[in-house]
Amino acid sequence: MSSNWGKHVKISVWGESHSESIGVVVDGLPAGEVIDWEELLAFMARRRSSGGGVDTPRQEADLPEIQSGLLNNVTCGTPICARIRNSNTQSKDYSLFREVARPSHADYSGYLRYDGYNDIRGGGHFSGRLTAPLVFAGGLARQILARKGIRIAAHIKQIGSITDAPFPTTELDQKLVEKLNHSFFPVLDEAKGEQMQAEIQRVRAEGDSVGGIVECAVLGVPGGYGDPLFDSVESQLSSLLFSIPAVKGVEFGDGFGLAALCGSQANDPFILQDGEIRTETNRNGGILGGITTGMPILFRCAFKPTPSISKEQRSINFRRREEVTLSIKGRHDPCIVRRAVPVVEAAAALTLLDLLLSSDKRWNLQ
Repeated sequence: MSSNWGKHVKISVWGESHSESIGVVVDGLPAGEVIDWEELLAFMARRRSSGGGVDTPRQEADLPEIQSGLLNNVTCGTPICARIRNSNTQSKDYSLFREVARPSHADYSGYLRYDGYNDIRGGGHFSGRLTAPLVFAGGLARQILARKGIRIAAHIKQIGSITDAPFPTTELDQKLVEKLNHSFFPVLDEAKGEQMQAEIQRVRAEGDSVGGIVECAVLGVPGGYGDPLFDSVESQLSSLLFSIPAVKGVEFGDGFGLAALCGSQANDPFILQDGEIRTETNRNGGILGGITTGMPILFRCAFKPTPSISKEQRSINFRRREEVTLSIKGRHDPCIVRRAVPVVEAAAALTLLDLLLSSDKRWNLQ
């Protein structure tokens, strides 16, 4: 199973949803970086379930136990290993899925790939639970990037058919970044956020689920980074974003919307602003030819609805080759988009730090 990622900053995620613990090894971080522990825990807490009407009832403390690589909250330059214990598991809920495939889950594909030996409890290694160590690793990267003036912010762009206002494409106010980074339900339009939460609670009451979109902005990345063709900034970001469970689409800038425009509408005119070369618009999301332009990097991730729903669905017993009907019990998120926001931010932070440290331009951390 390929659970390793990165070129300079390398991560290896381990564990399963209901194993004793999960964790990550992070290699390649510079030595001497001070880690603000309270800030890191606050970032990880944004991914945790609130146990309320919009999240799963399963609650975990998600307190990382450092095994190596950090001394007095300072990076040693050696691999950082963090362990996160699983304490709130109910594995009996999953015994049926050793032979009955939950629709849109990895039960059947995992059975085919691993000959039935994969851990199916809570989704095993396929579970969104594995994003907790990813957020830990991304939290480290965020703090290192922030010292160089690189900020990351994301918001819930859409839940079902309810859409939030889009990010400004060329400038983001620092107060807005801070507001989103400390918000339980990060949106630009609070009224839309209330409608979204009501929609999540509505589908939950019906035994159903709903998906949505996370929009992310990265500010302060210098121009000239990225290696086309196959190591473009889009390629590198997508490789980690598509590793987040439930992500089924990624677009940069105006993305698929560009296909409906003429070139005169889709192009980003170059301008001089206070002596700096910028673009008047940012429909390409701060990336041209796979290389950063110095404009904000903008992208969106589409998340499918949580496939675990209590409504009756058609399925199959793949061991007996029998068609069955299935109603999934247990504790599940009616919508994972709120909790996915810091995961998207973490993936962006890891990718950008890896890209900057790996570049021939030899990005200076000091």
